[in-house]
Parts: sequence; C-alpha cells; structure tokens
Amino acid sequence: MSPIIFAFPVFLASIMLEAWLRWRRGLPGYDIPDALTSLHAGALSQVAGVIVRLLGFGVYALVFKEFALVTWPTDNPALWVLALLIYDHFYYWSHRLGHEVGLFWASHVIHHSSEQFNLSTALRQSSTGGIVPTLLSMPLAILGVPPMMFAIIALIDLLYQYWVHTELVGRLGWAEKIFVTPSNHRVHHGQNDYCIDRNYGGVFIIWDRIYGTYEDERPDEKVVYGVRKPVGSLNPLWINLHHFADLAGQMRRTPGWRQKIQVLLAPPGGWHHEDVQPFEPATFSRFDRQTPADVKRYAMAHYVALVLMLAHFLMVQAGLSVEMRLLYAGIILGSAVTVGGLLDGARWAFGLEAARLVAVIAAIIVWPAWFTLATPMVLRVLMVIGLAWSLLWSLAGALRSLRADPARAAIPAE
Repeated sequence: MSPIIFAFPVFLASIMLEAWLRWRRGLPGYDIPDALTSLHAGALSQVAGVIVRLLGFGVYALVFKEFALVTWPTDNPALWVLALLIYDHFYYWSHRLGHEVGLFWASHVIHHSSEQFNLSTALRQSSTGGIVPTLLSMPLAILGVPPMMFAIIALIDLLYQYWVHTELVGRLGWAEKIFVTPSNHRVHHGQNDYCIDRNYGGVFIIWDRIYGTYEDERPDEKVVYGVRKPVGSLNPLWINLHHFADLAGQMRRTPGWRQKIQVLLAPPGGWHHEDVQPFEPATFSRFDRQTPADVKRYAMAHYVALVLMLAHFLMVQAGLSVEMRLLYAGIILGSAVTVGGLLDGARWAFGLEAARLVAVIAAIIVWPAWFTLATPMVLRVLMVIGLAWSLLWSLAGALRSLRADPARAAIPAE
C-alpha cells in the first residue's frame, strides 16, 4: 500500500487551512480552477507512479543485490542522516537536469506551469517523470543503502518539499543557509530574470550554494510564478504532454538526425538561451479562463470522488490483474481529463462528461463489487442518484453549448 494514502487527508486539510489563513490576512484567495488542475495532476502522477516507482525500486533492489559493497545497518540514526544527505545531493542533480535538458524539462515543466504558489502547487507533479531521480541514486545501492532504507529517505525528501510551497512563511534566518525554505523555493518557481534556474535543492539548499545556483528572494521585486511560455490550459493531460508536443514539432522542423537529438538535449531556451527575453514583472498578466461558479462547484465535488477512487486504487492495485489496473487507471484519467475540460471551457467537455457518467452509472448497477469493493445497496442507490444529477447537469451544459454555437460545438477543441 502506498504511504501517500495516509498523506491525502493532511494535504487537503492543510490546503484548506492555508486558504483560510490567506483570507484572514487579506491575501488573494486560491484560484479554484488552477488549484483543481494541480490536484488533478497530482492524482494522475500517483496512478502513473504505481508503475514508475515499482520499476525504479526493482532496479534499485537488483543493483543493491548484485553490486552493494557493504550493507548499511538500519539501527544507526547517523547513517539515516548520511543517506538522506547523499540522496538529496543526487536529487539536486536530477532536478537540475530537469531544468537544463529539454527532454527532462518536458516532464518537469508541469510542476512550474501554475502561475499561483500555494500548497496545491506542490501536488502539481509529473506523470511522465520519476525514473531519473531513482537512476541517478544508484550509487546509494552500490554504497550499500538497503532498498527499504532508500525508499523511506526518498519519501522523506519528497514529503519535506510539500510545505515549502507557500507564501505565508517569510524568511527563516539561519535556516535559509542550510535548508530549502518557502522563501528560497519561491525563487525557484519564479519567472523573473533573477529566478531562472536557481535553487534546485530538495531538503538542503547547501548544494545550490556549493554549485553556484543559489539566489536569495529579493524584497524589492515580487516573484512572478509560472513559465515564460504559458500552457494556457487547465487540462491535466495536456499540461503533462504539451512540451513533448513542442519538442516533436521542433524536431520535425530541424534537418539532420544529430540536430534533432540536440533539440532533446538542449536547455529549454536553446544552447545560448536564444528564446529567453528580459522579463517585465509589471506587465505580466495571469492566465484566467473565467470558469463559471457552477462549474467550479461541480469540479470540486467530483474531485472528492476522484480522491476516493484514487485512494481505493492505491490500496487494492497490488491485487489486481494488469488489465484491471489499466482499466481503473483509465477511469481515473477519464475523470480528471473531462472535469479538467469543463474547467477549461472546452467545447467537447460536457458531452464527454455525460458519456463518462453514463458508463459509471451502468458499472455501479451491473457490478455489485467494483474493483474488489463490495458496496451496500443503499450506498449504490445514493451514488446513482448523485451521478444521475451530475448527468442532467452535464446534458444541460451540452445543450447550452450547442445552442450558443452549434457549428463550433461539433469541432474538437484545439
């Protein structure tokens, strides 16, 4: 069972607490569509991570078994701290590669695509990355760090990074010199000129100081979050894949196979940062899809259902066949994509959402045990009633879309 399951309630409760504190302090509140996009992306990353983590952990265990020089005892706290230090050092380099190599940036850019900075942003994780940090950490296996010890320190490193995604915590004095903090991580997420490619550390900021990539947050220039080329979408599938599509287009336009490979290996701005222009914070305008209030409420309700499905999937996936895992993953993906399409105002979203709801209602009626979960009749009836209401809402939205522009409603969204 994935330990992330137990973190779900903490994540959601802390996000609600942060939203309340922002309101109490008179700060701008959460952008609901943006936050839901981050949460949808986080859900998809967990589904994809079932395969990626299993593969990476398996490779690590194999390298440890065949090539470990010694075996570190797990009852020595000092060795745990040392293992975390070494792991975080390798994390620094994998994170840096994620920014400075085009192909790896295609996986990592999703985490930087939000123009907001709050705890929900921390959950905006990639579904296509994850294997590189594990591969770069193989020296730990050779040094003799046992697989379970490795898995725990990797989880500690990951969970630590959650709390630093907030604007509510200012500078922390001496801690800024040693640890990753909200202040120096805000710089990492900025698109200001002084923020680009800075502060890569996971737990410790000392690596940035050693390798010359550290930058302090400037009190006289507010950090503007996001990326220089905005995604312009709230669809979690597209924000995972859009930069891969950009790379594919560049490769098609580039003659010669060597040059095509260079497209993949070059930094996002090219070898000489050809595309990086000076940034003017004062002229920046945030992306806003102007999502209607009823769509926001609908999306929040269905995200709760998605979290319940995801938690159940992570609990039972080890006992499912490959086909059942893929089917369940497809259901979660379909929910995230269609609800993301609604937030995006996509013309196809209402119709696809209605089709999804019909399929789920039929599945609940036909199969009493849904992926090993035997639901009582009363609960099944309540679920069908709720989904039926959602279906009527979706069909009404589809009709409104057709009446508003019948010609364009038949055309797929670009």
